[in-house]
Amino acid sequence: MTIEQAKNIDMVDYLARLGHQPTKISEPHYWYLSPLRPDERTPSFKINRTINKWKDWGSGNSGNIIDFGIQYHQCTVKEFLQKLDANTLTARPTVPHLASPVDGEIRIIQVKPITSIPLIHYVRQRGIPIDIAERYLKEINYQLKGKNYFALGFKNDAGGYELRNKYIKASSAPKMSTFIDNKAKQLGVFEGFFNFLTHRAMHKDEPKNTTNYLILNSLSFFDRNIPRMSAHDRVLLYLDNDKSGDKYTKLALTTDCQKFSDERKLYFPYQDLNDWILNIGGHQKQQHQRQHRSP
Repeated sequence: MTIEQAKNIDMVDYLARLGHQPTKISEPHYWYLSPLRPDERTPSFKINRTINKWKDWGSGNSGNIIDFGIQYHQCTVKEFLQKLDANTLTARPTVPHLASPVDGEIRIIQVKPITSIPLIHYVRQRGIPIDIAERYLKEINYQLKGKNYFALGFKNDAGGYELRNKYIKASSAPKMSTFIDNKAKQLGVFEGFFNFLTHRAMHKDEPKNTTNYLILNSLSFFDRNIPRMSAHDRVLLYLDNDKSGDKYTKLALTTDCQKFSDERKLYFPYQDLNDWILNIGGHQKQQHQRQHRSP
């Protein structure tokens, strides 16, 4: 890979693959806890996605992806370009060994069925029946900076996990979306896995093979999944009710307004499907189940 080719790699996408997610998005600015200063408590690392450059206000450093890479990996420009060549930067990455940590980030120690009482309580707090959670989630024991933790894990198509418990929202590398193929002609698209699980819980008594599911795990994977979405006869978009959700829903409808459908009116003005279910209460949820059939 050349320097110019590397500079064209989207930095938001690249950081997502390293396991770093923005704490705040105000287009075109994406704010992070600095990946270059692991002890940071207040987000001060900003990416301007329009120009694809970053600035770390805590250290004063800034630059492009090359400048970031040689600092993050503590390597030369040549070595960083080799890392990019070896890394999976296409829509269909090579799946690495599950327990391989990426440069000192989260290291998966064990994957097992959910047995932890705190995690079971957390699942219930999010309004998800435990049988639905057990079908799609695992209990993950992992290490971060030498310390052991546990969380719910939702596996992506590259072998990484979205990690959640009451206190953390993280992911193990490599970061990627999750596609559940039921050989259907219809597709439901969700930003996060709790919204997907909410949808499955709402329609738990209906055949699951009527719909395929795409859980993005990050909106940075929306663009690259458009070909996969377009391969379906109908695509139902369950994105968030916010500016980013507006942006990508509009993008899809512009692509094909007959194929793509904005389903957010179902849970407006709530942020997302899970937030809606947690607020409308059991009676309205049952009423919705009677009135609406799964796509």
